[in-house]
Amino acid sequence: MFVSLFALALAAQQIIIPLGKPPRQIEHPRAPIEEAGPVWAAVCGDSTEWDQPAPPVRIHGNTYLVGTCGISAILVTGDEGHVLIDAGTEKGADLIAANIRALGFKLSDIKYLLMSHEHRDHVGGMARLQQLTGATLVASAPAEKVLNTGVPSTDDPQTGTNKPFPAAHVGRVIADGGEVRLHGLNLTAMTTPGHTPGALSWRWESCDGGVCRSMVYADSLSPISRDDYRFSDHPAYLAAYRASIAKIAASRCEILLTPHPSASAMKERMTGKQPLFDPDGCRNYAATLTTHLDDRLAKEEAAAK
Repeated sequence: MFVSLFALALAAQQIIIPLGKPPRQIEHPRAPIEEAGPVWAAVCGDSTEWDQPAPPVRIHGNTYLVGTCGISAILVTGDEGHVLIDAGTEKGADLIAANIRALGFKLSDIKYLLMSHEHRDHVGGMARLQQLTGATLVASAPAEKVLNTGVPSTDDPQTGTNKPFPAAHVGRVIADGGEVRLHGLNLTAMTTPGHTPGALSWRWESCDGGVCRSMVYADSLSPISRDDYRFSDHPAYLAAYRASIAKIAASRCEILLTPHPSASAMKERMTGKQPLFDPDGCRNYAATLTTHLDDRLAKEEAAAK
């Protein structure tokens, strides 16, 4: 009798077992920051070398850091194609491509190439990556000719100090507030001249499950120039420069990224020494930029006396 009751109970339990396909396995994130961040820090240390290889790191959700120790490149992935921001140097482009492949993504699935500013350490590899991906290159109007020729513009504060780079082909010119959309991906351009005339910054949302973060890839905006250039001699450019910094400060921003990882303390933030998520990140970055610009103008004024 006991055996019969036990058999009936077991049968009843078996009836409620779901039928059909087994439950979908949850995919382990590729290069999660908790694991890959410390590896990146160990490999790079304090290096800011443009072409020193670095491992890829998943920053948050579908956003990955795939550049080198000294130069950022940002991959934003989607179900029907990806977007890559910045290309490193000509040599660095192949290192970026290797990182993307290491993550398991196809280069042919990259549909758009975006830029921060038109210097060879960030766009020198654009022609190579365009060749590898077949993607459409998106640039600002002032940067279009520079990218199409590989020759720095004469109104760049660093003209004469930057070498030419391989010419790419701009397929789309974007203005302030313009959007790059790709099947659910939506990246908004912010024109941020200052470091260069054609510089762009980018903002998008990146979600990890139900946790979404406002990502900002803010341009360098550092007042670096050739020796004989004075920002104070160019009032219109200086006004645009300050407006760019203000635009970054006012942007919705929870995770800050920059063209040079060191400029946004990525080593410290990827190892938990500083917060990765920081709603004040862009405001603090803008405040630092303002200080640097003010210091530069003070030096120009002192040198003129």
